[in-house]
Amino acid sequence: MATGFEVSREGSLATITIQLPGKVNKINAEFGRGLADAWAQTAGATGVLVVSGHKDFCVGADLDMIHAQTDPAAVLELVRSLDQLLRMIETSGVPVACVLAGSALGGGFELALACHHRVVVDDPRVTLGLPEINLGVIPGAGGTQRLPRVIGIQAALDLLLQGKLVRGNKAVAAGLAHQSARTAEDAVLLAKAWLEQAKPRSDAAKQPWDRSGYVWPGISPQGADARNTFMAASAMIYKKTAGAFPAAEAMLSVVQEGSRLAFDGAVDVEARAFARLATSGQAKDMMRTFWYHRTAAERHEGLPPAPRDAGIRKVAVLGAGMMGAGLAGICAQAGYEVVLRDVAAPALEAGMAHVVKGIGERLKHKSPEERSVVISRVKASSDIADLDGTDLVIEAVFENAELKHRVIREVEARLGPSAIFASNTSALPITGLAEASVRPEQFIGLHFFSPVEQMPLLEIIRGAKTSEQTIARCLAFTRAIQKLPILVNDGYGFFTTRVFSAYILEGAQCVAEGWDPVLVDWAARVAGMVVPPLQVFDEVTLRLGDHALSQAEAYRPGIAGLPGAQLVKALVGAGRIGRAHGAGFYEYVDGRRGGIWSGVAALCAPRVSTPAPVEQVRMLGERLLLAQVAETLRAWDEGIVTRPQDADVGAVFGIGFAPNTGGPLAYVDRRGAAEVLDRLQSLAAGHGARFAPAPGFVKFVEAGRRFYA
Repeated sequence: MATGFEVSREGSLATITIQLPGKVNKINAEFGRGLADAWAQTAGATGVLVVSGHKDFCVGADLDMIHAQTDPAAVLELVRSLDQLLRMIETSGVPVACVLAGSALGGGFELALACHHRVVVDDPRVTLGLPEINLGVIPGAGGTQRLPRVIGIQAALDLLLQGKLVRGNKAVAAGLAHQSARTAEDAVLLAKAWLEQAKPRSDAAKQPWDRSGYVWPGISPQGADARNTFMAASAMIYKKTAGAFPAAEAMLSVVQEGSRLAFDGAVDVEARAFARLATSGQAKDMMRTFWYHRTAAERHEGLPPAPRDAGIRKVAVLGAGMMGAGLAGICAQAGYEVVLRDVAAPALEAGMAHVVKGIGERLKHKSPEERSVVISRVKASSDIADLDGTDLVIEAVFENAELKHRVIREVEARLGPSAIFASNTSALPITGLAEASVRPEQFIGLHFFSPVEQMPLLEIIRGAKTSEQTIARCLAFTRAIQKLPILVNDGYGFFTTRVFSAYILEGAQCVAEGWDPVLVDWAARVAGMVVPPLQVFDEVTLRLGDHALSQAEAYRPGIAGLPGAQLVKALVGAGRIGRAHGAGFYEYVDGRRGGIWSGVAALCAPRVSTPAPVEQVRMLGERLLLAQVAETLRAWDEGIVTRPQDADVGAVFGIGFAPNTGGPLAYVDRRGAAEVLDRLQSLAAGHGARFAPAPGFVKFVEAGRRFYA
């Protein structure tokens, strides 16, 4: 028997228990051989039950194996062998059931789909699905063909194209499982009961698509409804991805093509597409950032070890705006006692309303009593005495150094000797703010991103005197509130704000030079950016951008005089402050974005009309990416960010840098550092010093180095 697979007998029923070495079951070459060997050991059984000896059923493919593969032919051979094994099992004439007592993801769920009967534990912690698109690939073991045949084309596309996961308590209603049970033991009993009544070589031992007279659930792939569905999905994909994510287009293509073929041919269509995508540079870079580096950040690898008890029980949030209220809510949800302080009563009232609404939405699966307990942990107050006994203060007041200094002095006087003071400033140097502190070693930057309830990243900024113990305690807090940390050194704008500011400023700069604003935003989408620069400028407000550019002038002389910065100032002067105020680069009607404001052109240079539109899009998109790459390289050269993975995780998860590239430094490696250097030097000559390559990067290229092996 292969390691990790055990076959037991109970009368005429056989049970295959999958328990690979380690903590989880992952699909690799050994998995296929082990499953084939285990299946052979079930010969003569009238029914087979597949269960996991680990907490989860199977978490999918071993990414180490996939990430290392560069030969499409070798990958195709791997997936075809697994496809053949799954087809052998599901067409053997023996009824097969599986128990999903833990999560079944990717290839693990594809194995479950190949079983004739699925019983899931009714638990929201159990998740089922095919999330491969989030790593730049598609399912490779029949998932794109089985799922539409199980739940219908429309429902399957909704899950496949977004990589959605379905919780165990909703799996039966979604059609992903046949039965649910309260416990794993009950699930086994249900599965065995089904096997007892299922007859070998009966319809119960066949997949629906292998039975005569099979009718697709929902719409038929041969009809007009299917054609309309695929056309609408194609338009939706292009609107969402602008063609920057080939996996989405491949997913739709294999579902459509496969739906019109016999099942074995359909699975082979998927296998060929998977092999092509899995060996692409884009998939490799996305896997590295979205899996390896994100997982390392979640585990705090390479960071000061967080203590078991950080001594943080009570958290105070200063400022009851959207950010402060959001922070109060997630801290309360993590079990902390929270004081939400503001000097303005209307702000406190609005802040508490935000807390109540947010907790209600996030904990909607809980009882009203449980939600009330969480809400009761937050106290809205203008009384500074309520801060007594606070272990961690998070300051989220307006971006003004004098105001922040005043708040620091006032609040620190109320704090105990071990309390930490953290600033949520997005740009002001932590070392400068700590000058107002009597304990600069316990002063730190915790830069959250808006909306804080949804954005995963937390940028932790080490001031000149911040102690390792303070960092470690804040990392424990980070884990408690389930945020993804990167640790950076101090300097104006730290890392993420510098890169984000370079992006939106370059968008405004392009418009000021006479480029069509619509073209500028579209070029960013085509390059892979999550949100276009002018749209996101409106979201953060042009007034805040103008204020930030004025502040930045002290650190980057000349930046406030750029035509793009002057355009922003002119828009603010015209009362066009941003989306929240109903007017910015775009027009807004009842909060809904319309077209670009017609008056923008009058504030800019004459409209540029050459080169051809396709080339304009390519050129502008490259420029918007390289503006961020140049700033990333400067931050790296200056020691603000010291690890390439922190730069890529921070840029992708914090500011939406083109996920299709894996991040700015992954982009440099994939394109080639020498070519990037050449383009930056060319752009610097044509557009200014903001594109000038960092001195350290020039040496980096001369040495023939890469950021990743």
